[in-house]
Amino acid sequence: MKRIIAKQEYCMGCGICEVSCITQHSKSKDPVKAYNRERPRPISRVRLEMSKPVSFAIQCRHCDDAPCAQACLTGAMHKDEKTGLVTHNVEKCMGCWTCVMVCPFGAIKMDIEGHVVAKCDACVDLETPACVANCPNGALECKEVAK
Repeated sequence: MKRIIAKQEYCMGCGICEVSCITQHSKSKDPVKAYNRERPRPISRVRLEMSKPVSFAIQCRHCDDAPCAQACLTGAMHKDEKTGLVTHNVEKCMGCWTCVMVCPFGAIKMDIEGHVVAKCDACVDLETPACVANCPNGALECKEVAK
């Protein structure tokens, strides 16, 4: 299973991971259009945590024993046994935000406009997740981890 690993010692707090994520999850795939024109505005599934001198990216850790999936009332949040990823089905989500409250990493965001949640999907349609591919310092890496 591939996982995104944050290396805080290399993070300079530039926020390119957030911009890359928003762009990747936008309709246009263009950063200017995604930020200024698209409605609803795409949500970054990664959050930059900054407490100088330390900064690092926080995104879903796709926990083996995912509390968000266990707490989900509708089954919208669930663990995909084949990929090992915790996935979110927007169609099933009722916007109760229980998953947001139980996530130990604070990695799930509330999409208030859509009344659902947004979380890292590891950019499954890309060879390398957008945040990892665009990190200028190599503070994010995608590694194969044992199950």
